[in-house]
Amino acid sequence: MSAESLFEQERAYFLPVYRRLPIILERAQGCWLFDVEGRRYLDFLAGIATLALGHGHPRILQAVIRQLQRYAHVSNFFVVPAQLELARWLRQVTGLQRVFFANSGAEAVEAALKLARRWGWMHGREQIWGFSGGFHGRTYGALSLMDRPLYREGMGPYLPKIGTLPYNDPETLERTLDERTCAVVLECIQGEGGVIEASPEFLGTLEQLRRRYGFLLIVDEVQTGLGRTGAWLAVQHYGIVPDIVVLAKALGGGLPLGAIVAGEHLAQVWSAGMHGSTFGGNPAACAAGVVLMEELASGLLEHVRRVGHVLRSQLEELARRFPERIRQVRGRGLMLGIELDGAAEYLRDALLGEGVVVGISGQRVLRILPPLIVSAEEVEFFCAALERVLQRMR
Repeated sequence: MSAESLFEQERAYFLPVYRRLPIILERAQGCWLFDVEGRRYLDFLAGIATLALGHGHPRILQAVIRQLQRYAHVSNFFVVPAQLELARWLRQVTGLQRVFFANSGAEAVEAALKLARRWGWMHGREQIWGFSGGFHGRTYGALSLMDRPLYREGMGPYLPKIGTLPYNDPETLERTLDERTCAVVLECIQGEGGVIEASPEFLGTLEQLRRRYGFLLIVDEVQTGLGRTGAWLAVQHYGIVPDIVVLAKALGGGLPLGAIVAGEHLAQVWSAGMHGSTFGGNPAACAAGVVLMEELASGLLEHVRRVGHVLRSQLEELARRFPERIRQVRGRGLMLGIELDGAAEYLRDALLGEGVVVGISGQRVLRILPPLIVSAEEVEFFCAALERVLQRMR
């Protein structure tokens, strides 16, 4: 069956919510994708930050197969050893104590909002705040935290007592947050919003107000967590321990898995039946997640910091050489954004022609999210391809 026939079927069968890239993939291995016509592509998107260990990692495959041979699913009426093992890791690396498993980032955000709402109901607090430019998923609670019209227009009304504040604006925090605030939901780096880091002053003010007024801090680490920035969590760069951490994407080693990890002070907010998920904490996904945690603890975090520094240095050199095209390089570790002088879509498509897959964040930012196992040689391949494209644009 031809590629064009497959694209025709895609257009006929599905609701048109995705902009597909013009290639049909046959297989993937490590940091590389291979299409049906025999071409290969360096994957600097990693399934949108989900494939931390790349494609086809042998330990992931072994762990998943071993679990599937035991059982694929039994429901959460049973204690699942793979869940317990992954939960032990999450408690250790977050400094928090109580875990709930979901299937995705959006589901995990909804769980965090429900837990916060219930806590707020117990303490007479209602208002929850997100931040302009943030992204937390496309379910109703998540959308209520966001302000981008593309995601919200014509799909309201949204949840009451949830709104957005300006990002990186400590003065607005001081004017707005008070003893009536229930929770604040934050990304330390806004991935969809343009790969924008929270400033130390902004997070410092937020932490001071949290201690003063006692509201909950929920940190969305769906994209930034589990090694992506060179730390277990992006919030750890700021020395802050939140009340709730939201995780997904890389957590399942390429399989659907989300989680919240909450402090012990929230352990009794829910009781049996108040929340749940049929497939949440799928045993095979948890088994894959354990492998990821073991690899991160065995030197991969140091690798991310080292290779991320090499990649950023080379991108900043390209920014100096092509100032008419590149406005700024930003981000941490292997979560980087290249802000351009014009639309990023053209450069993304040109890189695809050079055998490199990258993402877009907003209108003008290339989003760089390679697998965490990416090598220095693969970084060189990417930067050489980017340089060729920039040269042609002169």
